[in-house]
Amino acid sequence: MTAACATTALDVETQLDACRLEVQQAQERETWLRMVIDTANDAFVSTNLAGEILEWNSKAEELFGWTHDEAVGKRLSETIFTPDVSGRGTGGLQYLIKVKNKGQRIETKASTRDGSEMPVEVSIAPMRIGNSFVLNAFIHDITSRKILQSKLAHAHKMESVGQLSAGIAHEINTPTQYVGDNSRFLQESFVDLMQVFDAYDGLLQAIDGGGDVGAAASRAKSAADEADLDYLKSEVHLAIEQSLEGVERVASIVRAMKEFSPPGSVCKTPTDLNQGIRNTITVATHEWKYVAEVETDLDETLPLVPCLPGDLNQVILNLIVNGAQAIGEKIGEHPTEKGRIHIASAHTKKHVEIRIRDSGNGIPDAIVNRIFDPFFTTKDVGVGSGQGLAIARSVVVEKHSGTLEVETAVGEGTTFIIQLPLEG
Repeated sequence: MTAACATTALDVETQLDACRLEVQQAQERETWLRMVIDTANDAFVSTNLAGEILEWNSKAEELFGWTHDEAVGKRLSETIFTPDVSGRGTGGLQYLIKVKNKGQRIETKASTRDGSEMPVEVSIAPMRIGNSFVLNAFIHDITSRKILQSKLAHAHKMESVGQLSAGIAHEINTPTQYVGDNSRFLQESFVDLMQVFDAYDGLLQAIDGGGDVGAAASRAKSAADEADLDYLKSEVHLAIEQSLEGVERVASIVRAMKEFSPPGSVCKTPTDLNQGIRNTITVATHEWKYVAEVETDLDETLPLVPCLPGDLNQVILNLIVNGAQAIGEKIGEHPTEKGRIHIASAHTKKHVEIRIRDSGNGIPDAIVNRIFDPFFTTKDVGVGSGQGLAIARSVVVEKHSGTLEVETAVGEGTTFIIQLPLEG
């Protein structure tokens, strides 16, 4: 072999060694990446644009019940995401990105092999492969978070009930008190009237029996004068009227309380939102009556809206109470005039909108983006937990697929805008 040939052979062997090393390193990287994916705390699912599963890690097997070999090749709509979530004909994750994504992460429901459902949070990233794309998703089980949110929402509701109870008791006590006062007046008046009736009965007996009519007539006149019949004629009627009004006021408060907190339901029911707003205004009367006048502009053609009425009433209550507190801070302890809370409803073919506007100080620009954050509050300790608006947004956005937005101007007031879809 010549020197030139020997050199060429050596170069080829060197190149082969380099190729082998590169292949070995690639295999090691692939093994390492597979280990990373398989040891991730989230389920990793990769699909093509048609929604066919390409990759499925160990956590996905653990969470959803299908093995890697069983899942790969199937569509998402045949496994973890039902057609209404993933879109059977539109490519699962691609559909989620286009239709359901309102931010970097998507909250939805996933199915397991045994048919049960779990709440999940999905993060999706498209990746170009040649002339096409694959969609990589990390899916996190948020069951524990949802349980915590549910407990916090329940605790906040109990907090609201506690906060309202004294005011409701006061609102019921006032009409009850004048019903009691009027009843005692009627009781005393009845005694006076019975004395007059007895005197007139004695007069009739004197006339029929030939007795001393003059004396009987004098006793009847004295009894009538003592009872002050003219006064009783006007006041008894007024006392009955006021008592009936008081009873109706108590009945309306109790009725509003009953409708405000219907038995909990996990299913949406067609609901009269206008009546829900009226009931909530009544229940919250003691929160706003000393600082604001409440005005309503409710669309009486509003259709029934599929919703969870108890949860939605709680949202409206939170916003009314927030508005009243904002007005109270603005007008101070000794106001010369009250503020305004304006509540309006309207609808289009697809949505219902509720606007709750207050004439408070508004929200500063520096914090307006944080008002829906859990536990964020600008109120004094003991006045607010910072959960009201966070729970309100959760109810509207997550439970009703709606939106909750805010418009505010410092010194002028704040408007909260709720939009709910008419199709549940």
